[in-house]
Amino acid sequence: MRVIIAAAGTAGHINPGLAIANKIKKEEKDSEIMFIGTTRGLENDLVPRAGYELKTIDAYGLSKKISIENIKKMYKTFKGYGQAKKIIKEFNPDIVIGTGGYICGATISSAHSLKIPTLLHESNSFPGRAIKMLAKNTDTILVSFKDAIPRIKNAKNISFTGTPVKIVKKDYTEKEKQDIIENTGLNTKKPIVLVFGGSQGAKKINDTLLEIIKLKLNKNYQIIWATGPKQYDVIKEELEKWNINVNNVKDIKIMPYIYNMEELMNVVDVIVARSGAMTITEISNLGKASILVPLPNVSHNHQLYNAKVLEKVGAAKIILDCDITGEILNKNIDNIISSKDNIEQMGKNALKVSTTNSEEKIFKEIKKLVK
Repeated sequence: MRVIIAAAGTAGHINPGLAIANKIKKEEKDSEIMFIGTTRGLENDLVPRAGYELKTIDAYGLSKKISIENIKKMYKTFKGYGQAKKIIKEFNPDIVIGTGGYICGATISSAHSLKIPTLLHESNSFPGRAIKMLAKNTDTILVSFKDAIPRIKNAKNISFTGTPVKIVKKDYTEKEKQDIIENTGLNTKKPIVLVFGGSQGAKKINDTLLEIIKLKLNKNYQIIWATGPKQYDVIKEELEKWNINVNNVKDIKIMPYIYNMEELMNVVDVIVARSGAMTITEISNLGKASILVPLPNVSHNHQLYNAKVLEKVGAAKIILDCDITGEILNKNIDNIISSKDNIEQMGKNALKVSTTNSEEKIFKEIKKLVK
């Protein structure tokens, strides 16, 4: 099978593309796979690192405002259509797959004009502008959340598959769970809350955690907190102003980045995080209680819609970025951990929207289109 995958920008777009590529190679070892991206996104690191060829084209998100800069981007994006068409003609794929980012417009449209089968994967509950524009001319659209289906009009075929994620549910023994927790310097006597704001951290969430430390609010629980590599030193300096050593905060483990995220997400009691599509998928698949702080100012406010997928089944509490404070977050955590039954019920509710075997489901849809 010869496959082109268009993915650009963030890990939330690129990692599903890589997971699909890996599944294709696993099932059909002789397959040839090429990625199309831009020169600006994480694809320039993640795709070659995974062992796949990457070709780049011009593609930009366009604003409705009229400006010289936007006109330049429009010109470059229009140019990108020609670039995509040339790459597709030369590679001659059996199918072109888009997993997100501005790159999908040029690649999927070009493939459609060349009568090559096309497939789009939408990770978010609220579909982006590109998906809506391309729906009519895309052979199959795959969605991560059922909530997305009625929001995509004029689609030829929509299938609910979920999103491929690396973090999966593990059934650790009590001894294994205890060892994982104790390796962080914490213990199993109090509930544990895992806090992170994505790979780079989230300043608003970090500021909230600083407030919890300053006011000594976490009397009933422990915290594992990933600040993000770029914000760790800032947090360290801020704590030093209060004569607190970053490595010696009572009941709190602070680190720049978590390398054993799968282990920790499996053994903690509550997760506090942003609500990107992959995070929501991982939380639901693990069956974890959560407090979600949607990233504001993103396209169509899609992180809020993602968070609502878990909130409406009673699996999560949402705190808006503009509302969060240390006292509000602490109150929500205390409410959740007030009883083990409460934590367990929220976890069971999260499993109601979980998906399994996403790669297998996606591969089946690909095979339907590739004759």
